[in-house]
Amino acid sequence: QVQLVESGGGLVQAGGSLRLSCAASERTLRSRAMGWFRRTPGKAREFVAAITGSGSSTYYVNSVKGRFTISRDNAKNTVYLQMNSLKPEDTAVYHCAASWRGNIGAETDFDSWGQGTQVTVSS
Repeated sequence: QVQLVESGGGLVQAGGSLRLSCAASERTLRSRAMGWFRRTPGKAREFVAAITGSGSSTYYVNSVKGRFTISRDNAKNTVYLQMNSLKPEDTAVYHCAASWRGNIGAETDFDSWGQGTQVTVSS
């Protein structure tokens, strides 16, 4: 498994922006698809965005399309989530995850998880 450490969370007003980072311990990160998920108390974990190992394809949940952008720098073993036009409903703990495969398949393909970073959006 890959060790993942998220950073960049914080408190922001609605309409503001944050950039989350996920640093990975593995130098072969380019072989793995990466994803961002979020969890709020009392709710199931929600898929937010994913990117293939090569970075050529990205996927988003409908609620963040046009506002969030996932990207990766394989040379730095880091994945990013740029979040713009934040809304109070984006408040959650955001987790980075690594898949065992390069393409994006099922959520169960993600087998390494970070501890998460809190994002709080005030109205």
